[in-house]
Amino acid sequence: MENRIYSKMFSWLFIGLLITFISGYCLSLNQVLLMQVLAIGVIPIIVIELVIAFAMGLFIKKLSPFMTKLFYILYSIVTGITFSTIFLTYEMKSIIMVFLVTAVLFGALALYGYKTKKDITKIGTILFVMLIASLIVSLLNIFIFRSSSLELGLSILCIVVFLGYVIYDMNNIKYLVNVMDEDKAAVYGAFQLYLDFINIFIRLLELFGKRDD
Repeated sequence: MENRIYSKMFSWLFIGLLITFISGYCLSLNQVLLMQVLAIGVIPIIVIELVIAFAMGLFIKKLSPFMTKLFYILYSIVTGITFSTIFLTYEMKSIIMVFLVTAVLFGALALYGYKTKKDITKIGTILFVMLIASLIVSLLNIFIFRSSSLELGLSILCIVVFLGYVIYDMNNIKYLVNVMDEDKAAVYGAFQLYLDFINIFIRLLELFGKRDD
């Protein structure tokens, strides 16, 4: 059963990433449509992402498998909207290279999270505190400090946090099957890993991506 649920989870992870990158790339090719979509504003798009993420997190036990999959796909599409600007900002070669680096790092840590026999449930609290702290400092840096050095440090910290979350989320899937059915656990596990992958990718791209001048 364990191997089956991991297989389903990675299938859904692949589907989510594929939807995001394809929708983002296709939207970037139609700049008129892109400008119309972005005219709505970045904040509403972020709000939609947050609402879906919180709904998945808070009500996952009550959601049906269908609604869980629907929320996941919607989140992947909405994220694709924000990803469209990446294809306009960075060189395609750079995007591909950073994606491959992210995939290697992700794969190595996911394998460790799958194989380890250690109880790593406690690191979830540590990672969450670090994540909240980084978000607060990021907001302070945007509106008050405006320090490029601090921004660099925060990017590195976020990479470390989400790399840690890869291990934690891979290990945590073993416990999800105890509180929800297999299909829903696989989709929710994929959603958690999707967030980890996307955040690592974005931060690495910000640090090492070559902009398309």
